[in-house]
Amino acid sequence: VRLFVAALPDGSTVDRLREACGGWPRPKVAGLRWTGPDQWHVTLRFLGSIDPGEAAAALDGLGWAAAEARLGPATALLGRGVLMVPVGGVDGLAGAVAAATVDLGGLPEDLPFTGHLTLARSRGRVPASWVGRPLIGVFPVAEVCLVRSETLPEGARYEVLGRWPLSG
Repeated sequence: VRLFVAALPDGSTVDRLREACGGWPRPKVAGLRWTGPDQWHVTLRFLGSIDPGEAAAALDGLGWAAAEARLGPATALLGRGVLMVPVGGVDGLAGAVAAATVDLGGLPEDLPFTGHLTLARSRGRVPASWVGRPLIGVFPVAEVCLVRSETLPEGARYEVLGRWPLSG
């Protein structure tokens, strides 16, 4: 079980993404798993296997400003096995979350922040025909969420443990 802090797309954005991705061919490719709407999020900070209470305490009482997440302009690869849509506009929020959680013990090594929403994961290569498909949108980030991730044979299952509203 691992934790991360995320921005979740609002309902209308989920509907638009579902509509946009719904027309794409999804042939069976060995080792490829599509994410579903219940898994769509923007990870602001991966926390790993730490105590949820400590993570929540680090996020309590912070007066962060709301942000506007910008999806697109097209699908891209993150590494060779993740099909994603880039997400801009949340770098400052990700930095604030990182600063608030920097003193938590046992955090994984910090990697540079790359705002994205994962559409599919592959053990091999993602088919090139899925890269560069136009996909744009904007959604308000009015809260950050502490999310627990459990890896199961059929894919990851997420549970929101807490929500922190953002100001203005």
